[in-house]
Amino acid sequence: MATIRSSVKITPCLWFDQNGEEAANYYVSVFKNSEIKAISRYGKGAPLPEGTALTVSFTLDGQHFTALNGGPLFKFTEAVSFMISCKDQQEVDHYWDALTKEGVESMCGWLKDKYGLSWQVVPDGIGDMLSGKRKGNNAKMMQALMKMKKLDIKTLEDAFNS
Repeated sequence: MATIRSSVKITPCLWFDQNGEEAANYYVSVFKNSEIKAISRYGKGAPLPEGTALTVSFTLDGQHFTALNGGPLFKFTEAVSFMISCKDQQEVDHYWDALTKEGVESMCGWLKDKYGLSWQVVPDGIGDMLSGKRKGNNAKMMQALMKMKKLDIKTLEDAFNS
């Protein structure tokens, strides 16, 4: 398995059927400061065709990942998702639009991309509104949030400040 040693102790390993290399390249194109680090390939007599990527080590904005082409045995579920903290609406729009292309929108900032991986695209300040660290109308903000698919920062702030 191709791995890149770093100071990072935990690296998510994402199980794909046979399209892990394609998915890694796609994710690298969506996130800034991202790259493919290493690829190992299946050899002759392996369970997948010779030359198919076995593992792909890559980083997304500094976070290490490994894609594993392990066949059709396992699928992604919403039980695991990756949260993307966005500084402004432009970032929310960028990630939402890129990851829902051929994917599926869900509710409250959640989506599934075209590979079935779940993501949460959220503005940085939403945690403070939800936790009560900021004074405001949490209930009204939650009502607005529950009606949204892609989160709209201005609408959430307006509800919170009302």
